Amino acid sequence: MRAKATRNGIRIKAYAGTTGILLAMNVTSHKRKGLLGFAVEREGPGIKHRWLRGLLRFPGQAGARLTPVDSKIAPLQKFRWSDYSVYPATAYRYRVHGVYGSPQSLRLKLGGEVSVQTESLDNGPHRVIFNRAAAASQAYTRRFDNANPDKPENEAARRWLSRGLREKLLAFLKRAKDDRWAIDMAIYEIELREVIDLLYDARRRGVKIRIVYHSKPKDHQTHVNEEFLKRLPKSVKRARITSSIFHQKFIVLSRLGDDGTRRPVSVLTGTTNFTPNGVYRQANVIHIIEDGPLASEYINLFNLLFEGSNARRTKQYINKENPIVESRQQVVFSPRSGFGDIEEVSSIVKGAKRDLVFCTAFKLHDKIKEALLPGPPKNIIRYGLQNSRGSITGTHRHGHFVTKAFLKTGLEGFLKESTAGQRGNILIHLKTIVCDFTSNHPIIISGSNNFSKAGSSKNDENMVILRNETDACDTYICEMMRLYDHYRFRFNQTSRTGRGPQKRLTLAADDRWTDRYFKPGSHKSLERERFCK
Repeated sequence: MRAKATRNGIRIKAYAGTTGILLAMNVTSHKRKGLLGFAVEREGPGIKHRWLRGLLRFPGQAGARLTPVDSKIAPLQKFRWSDYSVYPATAYRYRVHGVYGSPQSLRLKLGGEVSVQTESLDNGPHRVIFNRAAAASQAYTRRFDNANPDKPENEAARRWLSRGLREKLLAFLKRAKDDRWAIDMAIYEIELREVIDLLYDARRRGVKIRIVYHSKPKDHQTHVNEEFLKRLPKSVKRARITSSIFHQKFIVLSRLGDDGTRRPVSVLTGTTNFTPNGVYRQANVIHIIEDGPLASEYINLFNLLFEGSNARRTKQYINKENPIVESRQQVVFSPRSGFGDIEEVSSIVKGAKRDLVFCTAFKLHDKIKEALLPGPPKNIIRYGLQNSRGSITGTHRHGHFVTKAFLKTGLEGFLKESTAGQRGNILIHLKTIVCDFTSNHPIIISGSNNFSKAGSSKNDENMVILRNETDACDTYICEMMRLYDHYRFRFNQTSRTGRGPQKRLTLAADDRWTDRYFKPGSHKSLERERFCK
């Protein structure tokens, strides 16, 4: 949901996702004079109002370094801010104030006021939820002292990290209540006891269950999958034997007809493996789509896989039955011939007219990398994160930055972090791209496909391409920008080339901080105008 309002030359626009709301501000040239920043107050259920908070203060202002402070005391010197202390399907009201005067005597000028409601996880055609995915963060360190979430006694840490993703996954399985329902699951890694328990209980209730899982000779993950699935009878599970990766992560929920035929009603897809890594440590998303025809495309492929189709036959089926066509909504499977999925994603990205936000992992296909990274046209605003082993590479408007994935040792103002219990170094596991989110015609690309050569031609994958779905788009954007801002702030505070300890750690005492946002043709100026239009 989106809303915007202007008062006294001070404008605010809100983009409401499920667990985050992105706020964009703007001012007229006249109201820019003397502007020290923005103070934003929020009203919501059970709270008369609260001030959004930042981490920076004016020089000499009381308070510990990099600790939260109300924006009415230390205003926000940015034209974009986000509120992540919100809940799904909840109404909120935001009121923005321009802050003027001097640091010693602030004066607030009332600006626009908007009312929005966050997206629901229980209603609507798209139900999107991201985990918090910040096990390697200062927030987790301070709150849970780097506790290993795998240990039974750390349930509070698991709930905080999952932020509802685990619960939504389990709730999806619980929708199959009796023998009139069917669950079909295609999965690369399955290591969550809760998922296995629910599948076992569902089968006892008469639910028809089928599972296809990754399998490869002499492969550790295959052994783990089979160990976790051993409680289920052989008749309901199939090993997808491959020389590559059966990288799928989807579940189809179907009603059964009188003749036992499956009638798909919903599909759960996304980037999340059903593992502690996937749910608690890595940044991931699940996307539930209440669309029978789309779910039917998944079930048709699943039927082929459950029958024992090999990679060659699967590729032939996908080439014939899953053509890539421009439409409002489609699912694209692989493996396929000719890299048609890569060409389509590259074409969509190159066709962006306003902005581009992405979070990816592992090695990208050259055509995808070329399309995502800064280059012509220069007026496209880009924000991106690419996770490689041990580090995060960010795309910042038209440049790059590299920051550590987590802090093995403490720094000034930072505590030592840990990835206790994690396998591997990947913290951002998303494969998501959003084009033109500030318009009314955004495009979302999300799924298991890593946008790689193997992801197209060898691995079993899926990705959904959605067009014009602004409500789903706002959830993706709020969470992808949350991750981006997390690593960008980390870079600025810890890198010599950022705004580290010897650079800007305080608020500007006058309106000169606005200069870069009003430089004609600059990316910051474009961002200010487009985000709040």
